[in-house]
Formats: sequence, structure tokens, C-alpha cells
Amino acid sequence: MKIKNDYFQIGNEKIAIKLFNHSKNIKAENTLVLLHEGLGSIEMWKDWPTELALRTKMNLVLYSRIGMGKSSEEKIKKESNFLDNEALYYLPKVVSHYCNISPILLGHSDGASIALIYAGNKLPCKGLILEAPHVFVEEITINEIKNIKKIWKINNLKEKFSKYHNDPEKTFESWCDVWLSEEFSKWNITDLLVNISCPSLVIQGANDQYGTLKQIDLIEKYSSSLVKKVIIDNCKHSPHLEKPKLVVDYIENFIQYNLN
Repeated sequence: MKIKNDYFQIGNEKIAIKLFNHSKNIKAENTLVLLHEGLGSIEMWKDWPTELALRTKMNLVLYSRIGMGKSSEEKIKKESNFLDNEALYYLPKVVSHYCNISPILLGHSDGASIALIYAGNKLPCKGLILEAPHVFVEEITINEIKNIKKIWKINNLKEKFSKYHNDPEKTFESWCDVWLSEEFSKWNITDLLVNISCPSLVIQGANDQYGTLKQIDLIEKYSSSLVKKVIIDNCKHSPHLEKPKLVVDYIENFIQYNLN
């Protein structure tokens, strides 16, 4: 397996890419595209993608969204349609360049919402793997973000984030401010779920501090295809980091029995 770092140019912007390839071609037969959380980046997946690639025998495409990781800086702060913009502008370009068939999208938190918007707009997709997805804005989410905002400057969060982002302060403020905005409080993608026609694996920690099980219940209720729901005990918002082997077990099984 070859691991390669790359940059993908979209207009005047550069997106940092990391590729895990089992074959000689970048455009591979079976590809998982990983979509990170709201404050995430390629680096914040840590070494989990290596285990995922080896176990599933899938090629992986990871990328950091604009303003995050080593990608180009964000020229304008996020607006309330930022998830739609990611799903309908940037993601299709990444998919078109690095995948030669419909990919499987693996999204975490905001990344899972981006995957849902993409599939809900009937764009090419073989399957969805969703960790702690957001379908609508909940009070528990807002309260947790408010709490993080309070402690941002009085602990080592900024220092920690500097390992993962070129401009951690700008990254944090842009994401935090849009989530706490009045306009974004009305954000809701429930009406898109009926358009999802590919199988989904939906994973959430039983102790997720950023969302309740109502989020994954809505996906199960309204999706037009198979939804396999997994709730992991003693687990919060990042199952792939808290229970890495278990999550790969579920993903490997889901791909083998539902997507092959």
C-alpha cells in the first residue's frame, strides 16, 4: 500500500490531500472518501486511516477543507450554508478527480452531514458511513460549543490545535461563530434524507456530548435505503478514536455484506 500527500487545486485554492492506494492508479476501483469533523483535518484522523485501509482493502482519500489543516486559508468566514457549499461544490470536485466510480463516503460529525447533503442531492455515491452525524441543530450541541468557546483562551486548546491547523485561531472562530449564529440555528436537512438511495452505516457513541440519538433515528426513519444503526456504549463523539478496532470491525462487515 502506498501513502502519498498531495495538493488539489480548485481555482485559486489548494486542498491538502492524503491518499492510501492499494493499486497503481490514483483513480481506484473501490474508494473511501473521509470527511473530517467540524474542527478536523487530515492530521486529526491520526493513524486510524492506516488500520482502516489495511483491514478493508479499500483505497482512501482524505482531505482538509478550506481554512483547515494545511489547505488554503479561508478568505471569508463561514456562512450558514457552509455545509451545503462543501457538499455541492468542493466534494464533487474531489470525487471526480480521485474516484473513477461512485465512492463510499465516510464522514464524522460535520463531515457526516456533508456526506448526507451530497447523497441527498442524488450525487454519485455507493454507500455512506456516518459517525455522529448532524441532521438538525440541537440544544446539546450549542451548549457544548458555547462551553468550548469559554475555555478556548484559558487552556491549551489553541496550542493543541496548532499541531493540526495553519491558523488555529481563525479556524476555531470561523467554525464556532457560524454554529452559534442565529441563522444557522434553523439549519435542518431532514427533507433530503428521503433522497438517499444507497445503504448507510450510522455510528454514534451512547455518551455523545454533541448530539442525541434523535439525529440517527431520523436517518433511519426517512432514508430510502438500508440503514444499519450502531450505538456504542461508553463512547462519546469520536468513536473511531475512542473505539478504533470496534469501529473498523463494523465498517469492514458493512462493506463486505452490503456494498460488494
